Amino acid sequence: MLGASALSMGHSRGGCMTALAKRLGRLLALAGLAALAAGPAGAQEAPAKQLFGAVDRPSGTATQSIGFYAKGCLSGGIGLPLEGPNWQVVNPGRNRRWGHPVMIDFLERFSKTAASEGWTGLLVGDISQPRGGPMASGHASHQIGLDADIWFTPMPKRRLTMTERQPFQGPSLLKKGTFTVDEARWSPVYAQILKDAAEDPKVQRIFVNPGIKRKLCQSVRGDRDWLNKVRPFYGHDQHFHIRLFCQPGSPNCDGQAETGSGDGCGKELDYWFNVALRPPPPPKPGAKPWKPKPPMTLAALPNACRTVLAAASAAGSAAPAVAREEAPPRQVAPPPAATALQPEPSVSGFPRPKAGIPMPGSRPLD
Repeated sequence: MLGASALSMGHSRGGCMTALAKRLGRLLALAGLAALAAGPAGAQEAPAKQLFGAVDRPSGTATQSIGFYAKGCLSGGIGLPLEGPNWQVVNPGRNRRWGHPVMIDFLERFSKTAASEGWTGLLVGDISQPRGGPMASGHASHQIGLDADIWFTPMPKRRLTMTERQPFQGPSLLKKGTFTVDEARWSPVYAQILKDAAEDPKVQRIFVNPGIKRKLCQSVRGDRDWLNKVRPFYGHDQHFHIRLFCQPGSPNCDGQAETGSGDGCGKELDYWFNVALRPPPPPKPGAKPWKPKPPMTLAALPNACRTVLAAASAAGSAAPAVAREEAPPRQVAPPPAATALQPEPSVSGFPRPKAGIPMPGSRPLD
């Protein structure tokens, strides 16, 4: 039987080995970055999320959003301070408080607007990594500095400690196990805050849970034009996701399709509840098991992202002195069977939507 001292030594060695493994993983990613300078093939096979996740500071290159929201990078980003008069950044150890300067300016302005509506302030979640790019966990987008998550939980009147901010997980606005808003938690101020964000001309769209979109459709009176920008999407019951348009000076930024016209409260919303949110049919006998896609490599991103990764860091852009969070990989459920995406059949008598209405497949990461 091992004595207490031996057990203690074993735990100590185990902790050291875990820390060493994490450090080695980061060093390997940094080695991949160094290989970028040697030639384009040097780090081609390394997962891009490792390369971008290993960089703690933004590049000193000109500000640009490069590529698409879910396949790109950020040049010359700046950081949102960990706290301001009307906001606090949560989960700071992820080091995802960086964005295009227009996004940072928007968040600071939006926090003042929210405060004027009686909101105590914003709890700001993930924006982007220092140089954008794919993340190790939590998102498929947020890669070009033009996406930001705002928690539905209002900022407390006091300043949260770093321990309280990390990890942070706000409560859902939905009744447990449903897509129905919990009336005990809902307040008209949520609609007003979303309206304020949607009416900003720099905002391209806002993602919320389909249940929250349905609540807005049922309760908003008068001007409803702004509802067009509020789009239903998987998850997003604890936070809402703001996406800005591509900005001037970013010629290689790939914008998203326009949201069209109307308030989005008709067939598009019905489709989510009648098709997209329904459990997928059981797999057909003999069907091949679902396999996740391999991680994105640098070769899949715009060529300019190599330059962004290899560039020197911007002066005076040190990351905040907080413990880095090593988030576990997020589990992704298998996608619905392919038949759920075919255009011809109907589900429960509900006709397939016309072209232009989103046809979601597997539950994506936001």
